[in-house]
Amino acid sequence: MRSVLKNRLAWPVIALVALLAVNQVFRGDFLSLRMQDGHLYGSIIDIMRNGAPTILIALGMTLVIASRGIDLSVGAVVAIAGAASCSYIAASPEPASPATAAVAVVIAVVAGLVLGVWNGFLVSTIGVQPIIATLVLMTAGRGIAQLVTGGQIVSVTNDSYKAIGAGYLFTLPVSILITAVVFILAAVLTRRTALGTLIEAVGINPVASRLAGLRARNIIWIVYIFSAFCAAIAGLMISSNVTAADANNAGLYIEMDAILAVVIGGTSLAGGRYSLVGTVVGAFIIQTLTTTVYTLGIPPEVTLVFKALVVLTVCLLQAPKARNLLRNLKPASTLRTKEKVAV
Repeated sequence: MRSVLKNRLAWPVIALVALLAVNQVFRGDFLSLRMQDGHLYGSIIDIMRNGAPTILIALGMTLVIASRGIDLSVGAVVAIAGAASCSYIAASPEPASPATAAVAVVIAVVAGLVLGVWNGFLVSTIGVQPIIATLVLMTAGRGIAQLVTGGQIVSVTNDSYKAIGAGYLFTLPVSILITAVVFILAAVLTRRTALGTLIEAVGINPVASRLAGLRARNIIWIVYIFSAFCAAIAGLMISSNVTAADANNAGLYIEMDAILAVVIGGTSLAGGRYSLVGTVVGAFIIQTLTTTVYTLGIPPEVTLVFKALVVLTVCLLQAPKARNLLRNLKPASTLRTKEKVAV
């Protein structure tokens, strides 16, 4: 048991199971699944579907943080991707055509890649601090999205586009399948090739990796492009789910949820060590917390405090000093019990 608890994923998984158990206690059918019209429904499916954008962005954020950086612009990239795609569909002569939806997706993805190249250029080539470089796009990105939409909420009617965020395929929501494909792609590229080791090397010691002949600049560029790519896909999911682009509110504060998911999952903010599986577990905890708030009927004014307390508890349980303290308390209590038995 002790060896299991030493695993860095143990406490996040325990926290996720505890949250699911609490919801099951208050709602007897929380964990139940049902098939209706060939589609799978249930609270677990809702958590996975609603958490898909956060998982995507957190995956990109994980690699950025592993390289000793941070990307605060992902929320703005979400807004720009949604604004670009919906504006194109709305202005198209055939707004309901599948071809129009396909072109809109390409435009959003290309826009995300360009923004990722920009962030990577500022950080790796110009040498701007990651938090400053991405803060610039975080601030300016909302303005760019509003310029694209003309400051209005752009609504679209296109079934093919709507399928990205609200459609089903093989009984599961399309957004879950897309997220699974991106996760597998990231896992294969970083764990089955040398890319993951190179990212960790850059994150642990950028100077040493450069002196060893490693092209750290290219690695940093790759992680920021991948982060923006994930944010663009998340932007497509969010805008297609509501068939509209809201430049002000789409992806608002989602960068904070992504960073929390990465931290909960055990990735070091100092760079180097990272865990994609841990990040997915962390994102599920964040989304399950939101569901728990509605299940327990927690007032909206204390929702953020409740989420903060749960996240803080998980982070403390992962902290080495807190775990050592708990480990030291256990023998003391055991000793007192033995003394009582002896008396």
